[in-house]
Amino acid sequence: MFDVAVIGGGPSGAMAAERLVENGYSVLLVDPGNRIKPCGGAIPSRTLKDFAIPEELLVARAGAARIIAPSGQQVDMQIGDIGFVGMVDRATFDPYLRARAERAGAHLFTGKLIGLEERVDRSLWLSLAATDGDPTASPLILRARMVIGADGANSTVRRLMFPANKRPPYVFAYHEIVESPAEGMAPSFAPDRCDVIYDGRVSPDFYGWVFPHGSHTSIGCGSGVKGHDLRGATAALRVKAGLADCKIVRREGAPLPLKPMRRWDNGRNVLLTGDAAGTVAPASGEGIHYAMLCGRLCADAVQKCLETGQVSALREARRQFMRAHGRIFFILGLMQAIWYRNDRFREKFVAMCADPDVQRLTWESYLNKALVRRDPLAHVRVFFKDLAALVGVRVGGHGPAA
Repeated sequence: MFDVAVIGGGPSGAMAAERLVENGYSVLLVDPGNRIKPCGGAIPSRTLKDFAIPEELLVARAGAARIIAPSGQQVDMQIGDIGFVGMVDRATFDPYLRARAERAGAHLFTGKLIGLEERVDRSLWLSLAATDGDPTASPLILRARMVIGADGANSTVRRLMFPANKRPPYVFAYHEIVESPAEGMAPSFAPDRCDVIYDGRVSPDFYGWVFPHGSHTSIGCGSGVKGHDLRGATAALRVKAGLADCKIVRREGAPLPLKPMRRWDNGRNVLLTGDAAGTVAPASGEGIHYAMLCGRLCADAVQKCLETGQVSALREARRQFMRAHGRIFFILGLMQAIWYRNDRFREKFVAMCADPDVQRLTWESYLNKALVRRDPLAHVRVFFKDLAALVGVRVGGHGPAA
């Protein structure tokens, strides 16, 4: 009988497992160990400090982003000296986090959850199938007092323990990892800059990206529009970025949730975290930092529940997360709904990104994972420029025109 079984060993599950074993609980960490999540791999510099991530895990450091409009208009957004965007490769980042949890004391099982049953005493019986052994072997049956579902957007834990209609909205993300071009071979490519492409041909409701990963580069896009050809859009994006001749290392695709679920717990003994709970930022699709934070919050909530026997403690994870980040998730969701709806608005959005106030507030909010409060006048200026862009007038000599 384990105190807690954590299903899924990505950033959220690994953080939850590590936190719980460090606080003296027996933890089973289950991960198939044979899948790499499609991900641009961007994390703010703050993540390294908050979660003790060594800089050696970064495959690149980006000091700027280039925003590209449907017309080809480009806006460079320099970060300056306030931080950087770190790039990680999930093929090495996730195994590092699982190994760290295992070193702390978690019991790592390489396999997948195929069944979950709650008994009369509210203990949970898990049926597990190994992915690194005999595929014909009988499932392993283990027990746990609590379960944390950190098994991604298509969470098996959520499917087995929550009503069928309880799932967040999604876009589908697809990317190709290619070998980065040699210096001078692709003039529009920069190894220290992230390119973000807002173009309805690439994505009718989200965006495309070219993110450098050192010796490799992630090129992809996402969309919630059924039938949109993500592979074709990515291929066209490679050509436009001058990376068509770069060797493809791997292709990956998966759903990407864009809104936290209204409830993460089942009211008894199961709690969802990370992508399973929908904690991916709208508009940007950023999820690694939020997943790691969510994993720790869920671990603390489970610990409190185990200590007190009060299942209401499980709700604290979502409550604390939304208290800290709910407002920015709301703003990002509103921004996506307004500016991503067609190319006319995307064009205005990219033009607005040239504004110094927009750039500064964007980078400070991203790097600090909080809305910037110290300069209220900047927010007022951005609001009126935003409004002017919507109605099609020019404000203050710069900013978008209709």
